[in-house]
Amino acid sequence: MIEKVYDPKKVENKIYQFWLETGFFNPDKLPGKRKKKFTIALPPPNVTGSLHIGHALNATIQDVLIRQKRMQGFKTLWIPGTDHAGIATQVKVEKELKKEGKTRFDLGREKFLERVWDWVKKYEGIILEQFKKLGCSLDWSRNRFTMDKKYSLAVNYAFLHYFKKGLIYKGERLINWCKRCKSSLSDLEVEYKKERGNLWYVKYPLKNSQKYIVVATSRPETMLGDSAVAVNPKDKRYKKFVGKVAILPLVGREIPIIADLRVEMEFGTGAVKVTPAHDFLDYEISLRHKLPMIKVINEEGKMVNVTKEFEGLDVIEARKKIVEKLEKEGFLLKVEPYEVSLPICYRCGETLEILPSVQWFLRMEKLAKKAIEAVKSKKVKFVPKRFEKIYFDWLKSTRDWCISRQIWWGHKIPIKGEESVLDTWFSSALWPFAILGWPKKTRDLKEFYPTDVLVTGRDIINLWVARMIFSSIEFLKKEPFKYVFINPTVLTKEGKRMSKSLGTGIDPMDLIEKYGADATRFGLIWQVKTGQDLKFDEATIQMGKKFCNKIWNATRYVLMQVQEKEIQIPKKIKISKKLTEAQKEILQSLEKITKAVNKNLKNFEFGKSAEALYHFFWHQFCDKYIEESKKEIKKGNPFTKKVLLFVLLKSLILLHPFIPFITEEIYQKLPIKNKKASIMIENWPS
Repeated sequence: MIEKVYDPKKVENKIYQFWLETGFFNPDKLPGKRKKKFTIALPPPNVTGSLHIGHALNATIQDVLIRQKRMQGFKTLWIPGTDHAGIATQVKVEKELKKEGKTRFDLGREKFLERVWDWVKKYEGIILEQFKKLGCSLDWSRNRFTMDKKYSLAVNYAFLHYFKKGLIYKGERLINWCKRCKSSLSDLEVEYKKERGNLWYVKYPLKNSQKYIVVATSRPETMLGDSAVAVNPKDKRYKKFVGKVAILPLVGREIPIIADLRVEMEFGTGAVKVTPAHDFLDYEISLRHKLPMIKVINEEGKMVNVTKEFEGLDVIEARKKIVEKLEKEGFLLKVEPYEVSLPICYRCGETLEILPSVQWFLRMEKLAKKAIEAVKSKKVKFVPKRFEKIYFDWLKSTRDWCISRQIWWGHKIPIKGEESVLDTWFSSALWPFAILGWPKKTRDLKEFYPTDVLVTGRDIINLWVARMIFSSIEFLKKEPFKYVFINPTVLTKEGKRMSKSLGTGIDPMDLIEKYGADATRFGLIWQVKTGQDLKFDEATIQMGKKFCNKIWNATRYVLMQVQEKEIQIPKKIKISKKLTEAQKEILQSLEKITKAVNKNLKNFEFGKSAEALYHFFWHQFCDKYIEESKKEIKKGNPFTKKVLLFVLLKSLILLHPFIPFITEEIYQKLPIKNKKASIMIENWPS
């Protein structure tokens, strides 16, 4: 008999240890001839801290897929690992140093990196243990880290490949610059926050004329670097102005008035200042019109290459003084309130400067085309399909990728004398094949690549998914996966973003401690519906716990009816006249639920599968058939025990990918002949 009450704390650690001892997480140790392969590369969490609820959902979905395929007879491989996370990890360690009153510069590069490695060892260990707590059947013998020696060799190989092809170049281009992190950022690492600001309307006098053209700007401090005034060629108001010369206020520099289709006629007066060194659109315009690039803000956020009265001022102070002088000299026409969209660093929250800098870039045009074609040709399919739009929109408009970062933690650019490191996403882009041994032609790479499914969030479709696709096509001439399942973003119950600092974040380990891993998994999966966001409700986790208790109690009842030590359970029970109506009904319901779950999982409908299994087990099996079986047993029906055990066994198998701990614990107690070593390798019903 099994204990009266199910206690996940007594079961889960013991069962996970049992799984590790079987070796079945490793595809090479799975029994039988498994010709078909199924591979998933775990999206590597950043070693910046512990797992959050989004990680728990993402990992549960992957575990459901891998466990089902393992039971279907596939040679399954789910590869674990973590990401060094460049700037993000460096910022975390710098915050720790700040508590000691130190900076990374006080320590020097070598000592600072020692501190980072200490951080990595601590948090990598925490993260991997948390995956185990969740029940993830990852092959720990193949665990990888994006800064391990073999991975670093793959990164260097990729860089040199692109470099030799002329796809990587060093040049002065406009970049996003974080003065706190003292590093460049790619466009995808920039976040925006709305802030109340102003639009200043400034009069730019025309050369040899009493007339002027009025320009509206939200950043008057950058006007000292203006190279032109631009209007839209379709704007009839300014046709007479195009080709004339304006005099730059406060500076006296002569600048042309040009026409360019990128100018928005609706913004301000329809005439805009062009500052190629501090605005991406202005930079594009300057290339078309061969305008000079005048840098007036440096990497410290201070004014440079300007008159003495403004030299060395920070941008906010300079803005104040420039506006005062414009007003004093009669150039300021008016000021209007205006909501500005400030670019901020996605890691530290500092306001970014856009400025010219000598950096390393990867040419994107040809690579982007390859990535677009992979999805257009359906070699890679997004589920849900609507997420293709985010992917295509970015790839069609992407600029060359700034891949160098002025930080210490990361892969150093493999050119002699270079101190910069590579953008963390450059190394992450190689993840699905580098973890299998690439660039070496390893057995794992040959056997398990390409992978089958990527499960990830919509926020990194461009940062990561697109880059993995073009990297794989470039290096291996094949797509890295067949499907990209975009899992929902986990929000608060009110639909707001979860935040640790605001106290709205949920630690999945707290849920596991309170309800058990199975309940946590089932409650999360239950909420994966067609909507793109998941408003987290702890009530579903509580429901998961009650469901586990129901399964346990149903098992206790079944085992009380079966006195034999072992019963031979057939692969299938044929519906015949010998069976009661209740027996026929439960067997038909079992067949229906099997078909439904297979169909739903094939279509990545995880919540639908969980819900269907819940209703079948609770309402069809427990509420109806178990109650009927009590009458049958009293009448001495010879088939009742077999039907009870058969339906329980098949239910456990179908439920196993969702709630693996309790199903394994019960499976080990079932008195059936020819039982497998673990439910993990039971035959999945088709």
